[in-house]
Amino acid sequence: MTSKNIGLSRRPKKGTKKFAAAVLDLLRQQYPDAGPRLVFSNPYQALVATILSAQTTDEQVNRVTPALFAKYPDVKALAEADPADVEEIIKSVGLYKSKAAHLVAAAQKILSDYQGKVPADFDSLLSLPGVGRKTANVVLYNAFGKPGLGVDTHVHRVANRIGLCETKNPEGTEKRLKEVIPEEKWGEAHHLLIFHGRRCCRARKPECTFCPLLDICNNHREAE
Repeated sequence: MTSKNIGLSRRPKKGTKKFAAAVLDLLRQQYPDAGPRLVFSNPYQALVATILSAQTTDEQVNRVTPALFAKYPDVKALAEADPADVEEIIKSVGLYKSKAAHLVAAAQKILSDYQGKVPADFDSLLSLPGVGRKTANVVLYNAFGKPGLGVDTHVHRVANRIGLCETKNPEGTEKRLKEVIPEEKWGEAHHLLIFHGRRCCRARKPECTFCPLLDICNNHREAE
């Protein structure tokens, strides 16, 4: 990874739409491969994989989903599952007991309230067990191609460090980012900020030397 601290010598004011556009442009150059890392082929699989991904790496999720989807290929099959059997398949992921219960309960609600089809709107997704704002946003974009900007720990940390926002929690970050980033760019922004958080702007020992946003980072400037 090489630094690309370019284009912001006359940087727009932090926290503005112009600033956000400049940040995304630099991240887009740095991470042309930014995108989903969870493996899925339909909305049902996208929802299951995203629920499983909380506090777990995408790689860990991708190791358990083939067996999970083989045994429970659709919503109906999962709705009829014994949570203990689901636990056995996903036990290598974090919080597997609660996730197994949520998966079965979510499938049951989809079957009873949505004719067995994963809903494609935010509020309906949010009504499902195990689905919070981040998961609902991610599923909207990844599964349905609709605007969604999920905020996890990476997005929250990076957005505040570099000056996209000044917020105290993920929900506040989501609200502010959606104000300064165009709706059609929400999903892309989610993936770019996650990639930057994982590859460079880590919580501990960030790779500041190679950061494409080094010149504008609040955290870096405060440390100087």
